Amino acid sequence: MNAQLKPATPVMMHPMLDPDRLSASARRVFEIEADAIRGLSARLDASFFRACALMLDCTGRIVVSGMGKSGHIANKIAATLASTGTPAFFVHPAEASHGDLGMITEKDVVLALSNSGETDELLAILPLIKRQGVPLVAMSGNPNSSLARIADVHLDVSVPVEACPLNLAPTSSTTATLVMGDALAIALLEARGFTADDFARSHPAGSLGRKLLLRISDIMHTGEQVPSIASGSSVSDALLEMTRKGLGLTAVVDREHRLLGVFTDGDLRRTLDDAEVDLRGTTVDALMTTRAKTITPDKLAVEAARLMEDFKIHALLVVETDGTLVGALNIHDLLRARVV
Repeated sequence: MNAQLKPATPVMMHPMLDPDRLSASARRVFEIEADAIRGLSARLDASFFRACALMLDCTGRIVVSGMGKSGHIANKIAATLASTGTPAFFVHPAEASHGDLGMITEKDVVLALSNSGETDELLAILPLIKRQGVPLVAMSGNPNSSLARIADVHLDVSVPVEACPLNLAPTSSTTATLVMGDALAIALLEARGFTADDFARSHPAGSLGRKLLLRISDIMHTGEQVPSIASGSSVSDALLEMTRKGLGLTAVVDREHRLLGVFTDGDLRRTLDDAEVDLRGTTVDALMTTRAKTITPDKLAVEAARLMEDFKIHALLVVETDGTLVGALNIHDLLRARVV
């Protein structure tokens, strides 16, 4: 006999699953952490300038270190510094005591993070770092801590209260430390004159990198892949060339391969609608667009995307400054290159 099925247990609504209560909790966190950041701004002093000066003068790298939640923030600060023109990397303080300390050289600057300023793993390696003559910049929430006293420069990232209602979980303090790290990175970026092109070179796989680094010459069709016919060819010849090359157009060139005009899918449709046009007898010169939109191979690929958008076209011919045809590309090439 089949076992009797038990009725489904009713789902009880958790008492904390109240939209108003949850929204109020979120807003409270926003306000507490925003106040913590505003407090940083009010305490900004000459220490920030000295920290920036040490980092700008550094001929090695900025070595960022911290334990626990401070370690997670330190890792992110190192990544931000590195991507904005200040070479940096993260070293775990516990691992540093077991060999990774050899990664730090006398040319480096150490940026140490600890909210209490009394983190044992961090304090254990600092005397060795100081003995090497490595400058030490510290961020802590206690200006009287051991870390603050040993540092060449101390940045006060103290907060009046954590956003955690128990005032225990690092929340406001980690936010304040992260923002101070961002402030250092951006101040150094501006002092170095770091540009969008510099940023793109360190982010070649990102969308910004592609937009700022990828050039027309990198993605255009060349050689036999470029659709072109000689001046005086028939419309039928143009149709065959467009079909073979599949870019939705063909260039019309002179004997020196200089561009005279372009014949597109749109021109073909208009020609087919005109019953008086003899496809075999009419030359493409009579129907082509003589003021074709073109681009040079040295231009950025994103400029081709902008041209296509502005003029509502789907392909472009690529010419040298003297008008010689050297390539072609269409919107699909830009999509494959993830420029658009």
